[in-house]
Amino acid sequence: MSRFARVFCCLMLAAVATATAAAETQAQSSYIVHVAPSHAPRSSRPRLLARAYTSFLRDTLPESMWLPAPKMLYSYAHAATGFAARLTKLQAAHLESQRSVLAVVPDKMLQLHTTLTPSFLGLSGSYGLVPESNGAEDVVIGVIDTGIYPIDRASFAAAADQYLPPPPPKFRGSCVSTPAFNASAYCNNKLVGAKFFSEGYEAESGGFNETEESKSPLDTHGHGTHTASTAAGSAVPGAAFFNYGRGEAVGMAPGARIAAYKACWKNGCTDSDILAAFDAAIADGVDVISFSIGAVGLAPEFFNDTTAIGAFRAVRKGIVVSASAGNSGPDEFTVVNTAPITGVSLYAGKPLNASEKIPLVYGGDVGSNVCQEGKLNASLVAGKIVLCDPGVNPRAMKGEAVKLAGGAGAILSSTKEFGEMAMASAHVLPAAAITFAAAEKIKKYISTETKPVAKIVFRGTVVGETPSSPRIASFSSRGPNIRAPEILKPDVTAPGVDILAAWTGESSPSGLDSDKRRVEFNIISGTSMSCPHVSGIAALLREARPDWSPAAIKSALMTTAYNEDNEGDVIKDMSTGNASTPFVRGAGHVDPNRAADPGLVYDAGADDYISFLCALGYTAEQIAVFATDGLEADCSTRAASAGDLNYPAFAVVFNSTSDQITQRRVVRNVGNRARATYKARVACPAGVRVTVKPRMLRFRATQETQEYEITFAPRRAENVTEKYSFGSLVWSDGEHKVRSPIAITWPAASQVAAM
Repeated sequence: MSRFARVFCCLMLAAVATATAAAETQAQSSYIVHVAPSHAPRSSRPRLLARAYTSFLRDTLPESMWLPAPKMLYSYAHAATGFAARLTKLQAAHLESQRSVLAVVPDKMLQLHTTLTPSFLGLSGSYGLVPESNGAEDVVIGVIDTGIYPIDRASFAAAADQYLPPPPPKFRGSCVSTPAFNASAYCNNKLVGAKFFSEGYEAESGGFNETEESKSPLDTHGHGTHTASTAAGSAVPGAAFFNYGRGEAVGMAPGARIAAYKACWKNGCTDSDILAAFDAAIADGVDVISFSIGAVGLAPEFFNDTTAIGAFRAVRKGIVVSASAGNSGPDEFTVVNTAPITGVSLYAGKPLNASEKIPLVYGGDVGSNVCQEGKLNASLVAGKIVLCDPGVNPRAMKGEAVKLAGGAGAILSSTKEFGEMAMASAHVLPAAAITFAAAEKIKKYISTETKPVAKIVFRGTVVGETPSSPRIASFSSRGPNIRAPEILKPDVTAPGVDILAAWTGESSPSGLDSDKRRVEFNIISGTSMSCPHVSGIAALLREARPDWSPAAIKSALMTTAYNEDNEGDVIKDMSTGNASTPFVRGAGHVDPNRAADPGLVYDAGADDYISFLCALGYTAEQIAVFATDGLEADCSTRAASAGDLNYPAFAVVFNSTSDQITQRRVVRNVGNRARATYKARVACPAGVRVTVKPRMLRFRATQETQEYEITFAPRRAENVTEKYSFGSLVWSDGEHKVRSPIAITWPAASQVAAM
């Protein structure tokens, strides 16, 4: 090659590199821009707000950055102060450098996280919280999810009108009509609102395929329909998923109204769409927001957390927000022979011959241990039952792969981490899920027998006292709280496994494209299912106790939760089979009727949460994205520690064995006796001395609140070899027991030294 040619090639490469860099610089992404309140438009009307923020962009960006032109996605007035827009990296960086802008956050994609549960929770139409709250008729629950499918669904049917008066005047929402969603036909006095938000999703996905999903409030996924009916579905007698779970399906708050805000689509939910849904729900005047969506991986910092910002603004308006903890358990910091083996399944087709034993093979011996489609050897699988390992592909897809290879049935192993838990699925062939331990026994049987055989017998719905209940699902995300270790998470536990609720007519129960079945009800599991249970109970409490704040409602749910199962033991963790801890079950399992009369509540308002953020070390600029309406974000005047947030639980982190940590609380008497005396009873965590001052709280008509402090100190004579130890504080007046869990995290050095 000549020298000229080499130079030319170098110039060409440099030109390509420069062009690529320029293209990357000019590429647009979605950002959420938080504007300082003093620079924000005064109007909250959507059109005027959008125009104002468009002008704000023109005025703020220099002429050299006008191209490519920013594209406005949303303007926010309630859930945040600011807007979402498509911007280049340079435009975003320039905006973030301006005093008028508090923060510029890249848009992220989040993911979606009954017949027997009402009776399990003690909810009845004839006594307790349901009749006391009149079924929460004056409460509107805003469900931010995948939309709603009201077509021929009795859970949301117009027949509810004969029992329900028009929605409360304070609700200002409406139903949006599209070609796929006839608002006048689908909405009624039960379903009072239906809106959708797709701008952020479309921008991130590069378009929208309306042949796969409906650009309307209509739920083509099923998740939103399921959560909405769980929270507030009307009573439907004879409901079932084929023959499973037959009975009356009814939501936790059967009289409450539903407003659906569709912010989640086929591939997830963007922060900008979620924030727009929060904004609309707040503006519409909902009373409760149910939010079964969460981040992928570790929880984000609060000032970058769209859910936290939207929820804070909602709570400040008196709206109760119920959010799922996530399905990333059983890891920490994420707030499973020829003797008969019991499994779980939701298969509803033609069963295998119960008297016939069928040849049994392990997927790893016939092409794919995880039973992936196209990898199983059909000649070795045909007519056989296949044992499949967990991972790689979803459970229903494993069964589909076995079916496509000619298999007669499938046995699906759970992961080792899931311990005693196996997950049921709506399979397209005879299949059952079993525990990891059971799968290991079957593998040993297959490896030692010349002609291994098996049969799968379906027993339908089984209700009994064995095993003990409730139990904490292995998939449920656990604490400690990675962002604020002084705040115990999760808060409470509620039913979330094998929940029967309404389903969309646009998707199969298995979620497989090859599955052409359509059902009115489906059975699914997840903390997404726990969340609407709590949302519905919160709606009942909102109606029964209208003067309680969102924090007071949360306090009542936590301090009245129970921690023993039906056998009198501590609620077990299915991942280990052992007793669960407060980092697994929170304050315990919700008890709705007791929550209506907790005795004392730990209340907190917006100012308390600002102090909490200050204590975490956040800057005034970071906190300002939460602050609004003149709420002061200056941390120099706030001396509280994070552990002093008026929260109904205690989490303490010892940095050394000489630490002594004091936390402070305020409780308010909400019992029916103005004159009451509460005494403290402490169950000390191992290795800890707990001191409560004062140990007695006296309330009078003129003094509804009392303060106390609680001090935690290591006992030097005791060696603690565990990473955590747990206890509790109970305030009792002889009638009420106001219980708060205590969780202690020990320094790693002390554990090593003690071993």
